[in-house]
Amino acid sequence: MLRMRGIIATVMVAVTGVFAPASSLAQTQLEEQPFVRSRDQKAVETSTDVINIVLPTAALAAVLIQQDWKGLIQGIETAGATAAATLILKYSIKEWRPDRHDTHSFPSGHTSMSFASAAFIQRRYGWKFGAPAYALATYVGWGRVFSKKHHWWDVVAGAAIGAGSAYIFTRPFAKKHDLQIAPVSDGRNVGVYCSMAF
Repeated sequence: MLRMRGIIATVMVAVTGVFAPASSLAQTQLEEQPFVRSRDQKAVETSTDVINIVLPTAALAAVLIQQDWKGLIQGIETAGATAAATLILKYSIKEWRPDRHDTHSFPSGHTSMSFASAAFIQRRYGWKFGAPAYALATYVGWGRVFSKKHHWWDVVAGAAIGAGSAYIFTRPFAKKHDLQIAPVSDGRNVGVYCSMAF
């Protein structure tokens, strides 16, 4: 009986020795394999990089065209607050990216800067320019998730940081120029009254 137990124990150890290293080797190889992006993911990632440069450049161009020096200061404050909050969180939280490239996933810097630019444009110059800017910023957020550079919560946090910074530091350009728009009527005719101080 003792001999039988010894044989069973030996067989179990041998079986475990044969199968365990193979499964752990497969697991190690699976963990070490780098993430490979598809062609579509690479294209979307590149487009988000480009838009992340285009949106702040568009905001700066709007400021320079309008010679809006107060807006320039507000834009710098917005960008500075956004960058500081994003970097502090990235280096404090150290969350792995979905592609396992590094531990700077949370929050999304591309998304925070894109939403900061979009919100600045919208707050300073109105929805006519803000709506397309927000559409591009939303695409950047989606693209960062699609290309496996960020998790969805990284993008939501980045958008909140960027837009929040703009809403804290940016004031509408129309207020600076005392823009007033009001409906008028003389009983028979209806019109719109507009005035702006320069």
